[in-house]
Amino acid sequence: MTDPVFTAIRDSVRDVLPDVDADRIRPDISLVELGANSLDRMDIVVDVMRRLGVKISSEELATVRDIGGLAELLRTKT
Repeated sequence: MTDPVFTAIRDSVRDVLPDVDADRIRPDISLVELGANSLDRMDIVVDVMRRLGVKISSEELATVRDIGGLAELLRTKT
């Protein structure tokens, strides 16, 4: 079964960072490690929230360290 939250994150990363190989987008890697600067990271998060129809506060985002953490946080909102 496909995880819709991880799929939304992966698709957003690929849209914002098209040079990143899809195989590198894993729960244990951070957006910074994928080469995302602060604007890229914000674009990715905003796009994922739009795709999933959820909102996350900047305080909540401050606790996220990697893609897996972002996915867990998003799952609590869906």
